[in-house]
Amino acid sequence: MQNQPYPGRPTPAQPDPADPAAWRSFFARHRLLTVFLASLALVVVMAVASNLVGRATPAGAAGAVGAVGAGGAADPDEGAPGLGAAVRDGKLEFTVMAVEPGVTHVGDELLGADPQGQFVLLHVVVTNVGDAARRVDAGAQRLVDTQGREHSADPTAGGHLGDAESFLDDVGPGSSIEGVVVFDVPADVVPASVELHDSFMSGGTTVALD
Repeated sequence: MQNQPYPGRPTPAQPDPADPAAWRSFFARHRLLTVFLASLALVVVMAVASNLVGRATPAGAAGAVGAVGAGGAADPDEGAPGLGAAVRDGKLEFTVMAVEPGVTHVGDELLGADPQGQFVLLHVVVTNVGDAARRVDAGAQRLVDTQGREHSADPTAGGHLGDAESFLDDVGPGSSIEGVVVFDVPADVVPASVELHDSFMSGGTTVALD
């Protein structure tokens, strides 16, 4: 006749709920089961949290995404300031005065440069609105065409312009400089906007060119 556990006493295979040491011994003997249960609990918690985040999403945000999907990509430049408007990024204020697409040569005949496609010249006034001297980096600027493609500036070609050195000197607090940023883009590109940056790592600000 097999021995039966006493009534009200835990079986040998189960830890006593009131004995922490027994629980530690139980988990030590069943490590695989412990890992499985911990993983299952983590999955349940993540699922619940994801569901709560989805419910907390504002209705307006969901509607905006649906509108873009139905009508095509939203225009990132819609409502952006245009030529002659002062915009700021970081400690610099930019005013785009004019844009010249379709330029086929910069500089003189001896030291000039020809584009691979076309040069786009951006005439801009930059003011230091900070409290310390800053250097304007023409190479940090980005031209965006009507197809949404970004084009980097060409400081080498810009070096052939007479006022290119204006971007090589530090600008004191409250001072302004005027210069030209040169972009070498394909011949069929139509400029739409420009992203102006205080530095390569800054967020940038957009000015519409059309």
